Amino acid sequence: MKQQEQDSGTSQLLRNDAQHRYELRLGDELAAKAEYREQDGAVCFTHTEVDERYEGQGFGSKLAAFALDDVKSRGMKALPQCKFIAAYIARHEKEYAGLIAR
Repeated sequence: MKQQEQDSGTSQLLRNDAQHRYELRLGDELAAKAEYREQDGAVCFTHTEVDERYEGQGFGSKLAAFALDDVKSRGMKALPQCKFIAAYIARHEKEYAGLIAR
């Protein structure tokens, strides 16, 4: 499980290997998640969701950046089947274009 504390410890980003998802937690609450499965050296993002109470606050983007940076740091590729992750990569092409599995 990879973890990163943010915002003075009130929120945290983590890779939850047991649940096959990246998470953004606010205290004990799951505010956003990006579900994935690993296959052939790539992380396939299948679904991203932000709790409706936290929409529009940039949590989805924070989670996407954390997840993609984690994939990159592990020397893996990304398969963005999820529309949110695909759109995030398209908006940040300079940082993540080489990360996409072809």
